[in-house]
Amino acid sequence: MARIAGVNLPKEKRIEVGLTAIYGIGRNLSSQILDKTGVNKNTRVKDLTEDETNKLREEIAKHITEGDLKRKIALDIKRLQEIGSYRGGRHRKGLPCRGQRTRCNTRTKKGKRKTVANKKAVTK
Repeated sequence: MARIAGVNLPKEKRIEVGLTAIYGIGRNLSSQILDKTGVNKNTRVKDLTEDETNKLREEIAKHITEGDLKRKIALDIKRLQEIGSYRGGRHRKGLPCRGQRTRCNTRTKKGKRKTVANKKAVTK
């Protein structure tokens, strides 16, 4: 079992997909890392040699991943909130801050629907 950057990679997957289990590494960066190290993209994680694993560890260490990346993102959001920017306020309220519409979407951000009752007409 390959353990890289503190993450156990899934054994049965191809290494190109397996590296995406590391926070901060997507398919594109995974492909670039494999090209630099010379590891075959179609190799299964369980079939990696110790030498290939060490090459991958060294290359991934050059990138910000896992805890460091999460900490950096959290500090960036905190900074936006402290300076009182529009985006910081949207983060604070838990609303989308990249221009998406909120009238009929963003249920995952806004939570469960709250139905507003109509005013009833007074009968005389």
